Amino acid sequence: MIEDKKQLSRLWIWLGAVVVLIIVFFAARSLMRDRLPVRAVQVGREELVNTVSSNGRVEPEVNYEFHSPVATSVKAVYVQPGDTVPAGKLLLALNDVEAQARVASAESGVKTAQAAVEAATHNGTQQERQAAAGDMTRATLERDQARRDLEALTKLKASGAASQSEVSSARQRLDTAEANLHASELGVHSRYSGAEVARAQAMLTEAEANLAAARQVLTQLSIRAPIAGTIYSRNAGPTEFADEGKLLMQMADLRHERVRAYFDEPEIGRLAVGQKTLINWDAKPLHFWHGHIVRTPITVITYGTRTVGEVLIQIDDVDADLLPDTNVTVKVTTSREENALNVPREALHSENGKSYVYKIVNDELVRTPVTIGTINLIQVAILSGLKEGDTVAIGTANGQPLQEGVPIKVVR
Repeated sequence: MIEDKKQLSRLWIWLGAVVVLIIVFFAARSLMRDRLPVRAVQVGREELVNTVSSNGRVEPEVNYEFHSPVATSVKAVYVQPGDTVPAGKLLLALNDVEAQARVASAESGVKTAQAAVEAATHNGTQQERQAAAGDMTRATLERDQARRDLEALTKLKASGAASQSEVSSARQRLDTAEANLHASELGVHSRYSGAEVARAQAMLTEAEANLAAARQVLTQLSIRAPIAGTIYSRNAGPTEFADEGKLLMQMADLRHERVRAYFDEPEIGRLAVGQKTLINWDAKPLHFWHGHIVRTPITVITYGTRTVGEVLIQIDDVDADLLPDTNVTVKVTTSREENALNVPREALHSENGKSYVYKIVNDELVRTPVTIGTINLIQVAILSGLKEGDTVAIGTANGQPLQEGVPIKVVR
């Protein structure tokens, strides 16, 4: 009996020892378990800027191109690229021998057409009018003579001194004379029809247009500066031959330039008139120019392999260093939020259209829903769900996913 009690007592001692060992094992395991290494950041406030960048080309606001109006040679060039010239200065002269000959020929054509109009509206030339007047005088005299002859023969017939056939013949001569007189009167007063007058006037109009065109070409052969500006391109030298339409020279007021930028189609909706821009040219990487959008795209075009919209950007601080036709980079500020509560974009997660972050509370991850605002490439504004000073996880150091409730240790 006593022996049984001793054995039972030893059994309970062994069971107690086993339980103690189990408790110690799990406690030690809990204390020794590896914590998830997490990179974290503290929620703070700062300015949140959203931008979009693209390429563009500098161009004058108003560009003046001078082309050769005809195929001819260059007589003289009076300026060099980079020259600043006043309005009205002679820039370039082209050979004008043929143009002067065309003007002379056109002037002769105008005079001929003027003479034709004068003749049509005054019933012929002066010589024709004099001849017509003489014909009418002669026809009048013949008619009067025929009338007198008829009257005399009619009286003689009544006395039996003339026959009826003589009277009839005299009457026929009078009818012929009156017809000739009528034709002469028409020649004096209505020599040309209305259609003939209109045709003469049309020919004069055409001749005057030809003269104006010839004079305009002659004027264009002496190229003068339409404004005060800078010569920034010259494509012809003295004695060189210039085909009709060849671009000879370009000038502009380089104090007024703009950028024609090309933004990809998905970015067009973020652009608006008035947005500020920063312009950079690779040739001067440390120099930046400022501007603002003055026109957003009205359509999309194919630009190389891209589908883009053209945006016009006014340069606000243009200087002589930024040359026309240069390729530049344009950065547009599409939104700006002052003192915004924000976290890095990599701290933001989304599920079923709802955003959340992992907030660190007592060394554990707590999934926390948030409402977001402006987003840029590296930051996102937090409208609700967090407060300044909270700590959120932005990822793990070992590549494992973040999980709610997992003990963590913050690493840098």
